[in-house]
Amino acid sequence: MEFGLFTEFHCPPGTSEAAAFEESMAQMLAAEALGFDAVWLAELHFQKDRSVLASPLAVAAAIASRTQRVKIGIAVQVLPLSHPLRLAEDVATVDHLSRGRLEFGVGRSGLPGHYQGFNIPYAESRARFLETLDILVKAWTQERFSHDGTYFQFRDVCLVPKPYQKPHPPIRIAATTEETYALVGRRGFPVFVAPRTIALTDLERFIQGYHAGWAAAKHPGPGDIAISLPVYVAETTRRARDEPEASTMRFFRTLSRALQTATGTPAQTVEGADRRAKRLGEISYDEVLAEHAIYGSPEAVVDRLLELREAFGFSSLSAWMNPGGQIPHERVLNSMRLFADQVIPRLG
Repeated sequence: MEFGLFTEFHCPPGTSEAAAFEESMAQMLAAEALGFDAVWLAELHFQKDRSVLASPLAVAAAIASRTQRVKIGIAVQVLPLSHPLRLAEDVATVDHLSRGRLEFGVGRSGLPGHYQGFNIPYAESRARFLETLDILVKAWTQERFSHDGTYFQFRDVCLVPKPYQKPHPPIRIAATTEETYALVGRRGFPVFVAPRTIALTDLERFIQGYHAGWAAAKHPGPGDIAISLPVYVAETTRRARDEPEASTMRFFRTLSRALQTATGTPAQTVEGADRRAKRLGEISYDEVLAEHAIYGSPEAVVDRLLELREAFGFSSLSAWMNPGGQIPHERVLNSMRLFADQVIPRLG
């Protein structure tokens, strides 16, 4: 099983952007020193007082230059916001700079604010996502290629450089809505799941849809599941509960407000943003701990993760140690150390 650290390069109110980069980079380097297998980088835009991680591939290149072993994952690149050829070049470049340590997670984001800022209709997000993904694979695997699609047209293009990994870096597709799980399964890609807006009890049913889509398309072997979860480890149960509470609840309330602003968008209304926004706006901390996060002493975290691994069958876990971005740096590092020293050895 693979263990990673997920980050948003948090920048809470009162923190300078320079300090935000320095602190999160320190956590990335600590992850390798502590023995984590991977670091995972979000992509977030226009999120003042939340994140400075607008360019995950640029950050991935910086991490590659300062590490030797750790895998560098994107979780996830919002494909409809990028020009596919420029993105294909950047991904291939980072793959070379990291000597094949890049894993490319992709998605379309559930936050229309990303799209509004780039003046791209969210209603086009699924079609743009699928077309961009198709172009990326062509660009990386064909010496020269042409494409005549809805949003992009290219003739006799030769992408340089081609990726270091052959045929290309591993691609993992994020799924948030129930129908997306089956779609990813049918297309034969590994899936990336993060129970931010859905409960863990619902996730089990959604994952069954992924396996059903995989089987229906007759792909060989089982599908591959990676999960990203808020995880916080402390020496005692009380500290593990109390220390991340304010930051965690800030995250879910902020997410609720972001989804509320989406309910006027037709695609979001169809996908149930209003229902999810209401639930997250009213959710209690006890419900978060039961359905969205794994907080506790090392022993309690091990027991809960073993239970979830049995239920979901995931092969990769990325632990989000600072949900909400307001847990102090030293506490995040302490949680990372406890996880590496006392949790990973009992799950690996």
